[in-house]
Order: sequence, then structure tokens, then C-alpha cells
Amino acid sequence: MKRPELLARRAAAAALREAGAHGAVTVMLADNAIVKRLNGRHRAKAKPTNVLSFPAGAPGYLGDVALALGVVRREAKQAGRRAADHLAHLVAHGALHLVGHDHLAAGEARRMERAEARVMRRLGRPNPWKEGTAPRRGRIAP
Repeated sequence: MKRPELLARRAAAAALREAGAHGAVTVMLADNAIVKRLNGRHRAKAKPTNVLSFPAGAPGYLGDVALALGVVRREAKQAGRRAADHLAHLVAHGALHLVGHDHLAAGEARRMERAEARVMRRLGRPNPWKEGTAPRRGRIAP
């Protein structure tokens, strides 16, 4: 995956534009061990996950998004997707969580998936929810 930092920056910005939100977001591209520790500390799950979102609630600062690059690469490979496309999707997913999107109820999930698809289209990347390409969904920290 070439230049994941630039891709993450573009994906977060596109997600905020989609949501009509303004503010700063920190995106941490980390190894699995770091995300495993964060997941254990904040969600009581002793395993790495693909993405975690931590809303800040501070004026001008929306929060943090942490991604486990090893998990992202593994999931992309298992789904037959490009790692860069999966990374962009997960950064957008995490950023949308920071501005209030969620996927706990069916209606919320559909709205969030449509927003993610629009972000990916804006980035010139494939729709992650197109039939047969959707990754397995897990709970992402609120």
C-alpha cells in the first residue's frame, strides 16, 4: 500500500465533507499490538480490531481514529479487495462515527453504509457494500 498517510487524510476529509462536519481528526495507523491494547482498555476485548473511533467532544476537535494495519491488510486479502481501498473505507467509517453515525440499528446501519459508499465514490474507490464485497462487520468503539 503506497502512501497510507495521504490516503487516510483524504478519506477522513471526504467523510467529514459527506457529513457536513468541520473539525480536526487524528488518524493513527498502528500495528496490531497497539490497537489490541486500545481495544482491551476501552472495549474490554483482548484482540486487535480493524478500526476504533474515540470522539473528543471538544470544540474544533472531533476525535481520534485508530487502525490496525495488519488487520486491515488481512481483511482486505480475505475479501479479495485492495488494501488501500479497505483502508480508505475504514478511515471513512471511523470518521463518520466521530460525527454521530452508527450502525447499531438496521436503519442507522443503512444510512451509514450509504454515506460510506458516497465517500468511496468521491475518492474514486469501489463501493465496499456492493454485493459480494462487503467485509464482515464488527462493533466499533463509540
